[in-house]
Amino acid sequence: MSITAPLSHHAARTPDRVALVFEEQRISWRHLNHEINRLAGFIVAATPQGGGVALHLPTGPALALLFLAAARAGREAQVLDPDWPPEMTRAILAQLSPALLVSFDAQFAGNGAIILADALSSFAHVASAVGASVDVIPASEPDDLAPFYVGFTSGSTGLPKGYRRHHRSWTESFRHDVNEFGITAEDVIVAPGTLTHSLFLYALVHGLNVGARVIICRKFRPDTVVRLIEGEGATVLYAVPTQFQMIVKAAGSASLASMRWALSSGAKLPAEQRQPLQRLFPNARIAEFYGASETSFMTVAKADEGSPETSVGRAFSGAVVTIRDRAGRSLRAGKTGYVFVESPFLFMNYACGEASDLLRQGGAMSVGDIGFLDPEGFLHLVGRASRKIVTSGKNVYPEEIERVLERHPAIAAAAVLGAPDASRGERLIALVHTRLDATVAAPELIAHLRAALPLYKVPRVYASVSEWPLTRSGKTDFDRLRQAWTTGTIARRSL
Repeated sequence: MSITAPLSHHAARTPDRVALVFEEQRISWRHLNHEINRLAGFIVAATPQGGGVALHLPTGPALALLFLAAARAGREAQVLDPDWPPEMTRAILAQLSPALLVSFDAQFAGNGAIILADALSSFAHVASAVGASVDVIPASEPDDLAPFYVGFTSGSTGLPKGYRRHHRSWTESFRHDVNEFGITAEDVIVAPGTLTHSLFLYALVHGLNVGARVIICRKFRPDTVVRLIEGEGATVLYAVPTQFQMIVKAAGSASLASMRWALSSGAKLPAEQRQPLQRLFPNARIAEFYGASETSFMTVAKADEGSPETSVGRAFSGAVVTIRDRAGRSLRAGKTGYVFVESPFLFMNYACGEASDLLRQGGAMSVGDIGFLDPEGFLHLVGRASRKIVTSGKNVYPEEIERVLERHPAIAAAAVLGAPDASRGERLIALVHTRLDATVAAPELIAHLRAALPLYKVPRVYASVSEWPLTRSGKTDFDRLRQAWTTGTIARRSL
């Protein structure tokens, strides 16, 4: 079964019910299914079997409809980030060699590309703008192991990696997602981020798959999200922790009682955010899930399941999480090693780019994360193998130090780097970004770290960074920090 197979059923069962909302526009199940079929017929006629359809579009009706249509047509939708520099986009396109490019940007015209300058934001105009026939040409149901999606990691240096997925990896995710969250056709889902981010694209497709109403946003605006939840009676919200923080601030003293799930991913949800979030959503359960672009769901931590504060939860329904050494030997509870997952959610391969961290052992996969399972089966992450620092012969994972630093009230973000050292091999350097109007000195941070960590994990060099670099997905850009520190181009001051 393809990711779009149930949509025809929903269109037949509830044709006039609202399926998808974008800004002030609504499209019913009948019209959504019809437009997808029109576009799928066009894509079948315009591209060979196995050809890729590159979508270089901002979030809106055009991207949503064309993604779903490509999937129904049995083609691979290659979702490019419209915020990439043009040269990066051209380099990615050269590697992908799509059969069809649909772009918002006229500089990519030529070679059969379709430029949608004026039809990006209207559900009613997309099919006509690309030249789709008014008559629907039925597309045959694609094989569930056929690729349907190439997404991209938020690379900070070089080209982002393009990861490829088949239909079954998501339809199985949908099936097990129901076991965890019980999302149904009665839900109203808000996906407030860009559809080039797999979290929000997944929220869109999963919501439509189960027959729910889904709300997508042109840009993330916390005040808009609050208004949508109130106005639409939303019940499920997907967001990353920084977005939740901004939503809580924008809501003020409001109480959004319709919400029943607040689903967080992308980074660990800080403990101090949970209570304000629960006040905002008094009837909601809060859950965060951990995974990767290549693995999808690995673990889930629900606030009411007793997950330890330092863990990322237990194995997600349908996933088996193990800790192994690099040779593939399983390690017992409490032992640190590579985090492996075996599930039906795993990706196929890379469409472009390289991943030196990826390990496959039988049906299990690791993206290079290091961690351990406690005796109750909760997963605790230590760090990433690629970021390991060896100082005085001891392995240090900087993420552990960063997490402790970010618990200090003055610190908004932290990054720990390793610098060459003649006696230690590498010495630890801590870069921090302080909260607005906050001040802190190195001795205070050293004392803060010493209360939680052994001495060899405590950096002796500290610097404050005024402009904190982020990747396109909103995470700390460690590569840019390292490069800027090495070249001395970063705006910093010693603490």
